[in-house]
Amino acid sequence: MIAVPVFPNSEGGLRDPSNVLRVLRQVRGSEGFAWVTSHVFRKTAATVLDEAGLSARVIADQLGHSQPSMTQDVYLGRKVAGRAAASALEDVLGNQSE
Repeated sequence: MIAVPVFPNSEGGLRDPSNVLRVLRQVRGSEGFAWVTSHVFRKTAATVLDEAGLSARVIADQLGHSQPSMTQDVYLGRKVAGRAAASALEDVLGNQSE
């Protein structure tokens, strides 16, 4: 499958980043949505893919990162500790107090 831009330029190719940022600034305005940046969209995409259960490698590939560790450190949130980890620690610590 060949990747095609979601919002291509007039010739069907990639848009110039400065033009994309200019249009984004125009669309979001200066009131209320100034916090919306291209990084917000990347973070949102990474979060959606992470919550869908895709691996860090797949998400890194989608974002164009060569290292999944970079994707994990910058774009993916920490998971809530699972009950299994808490139970294992409670087992060890619980046995120590008896």
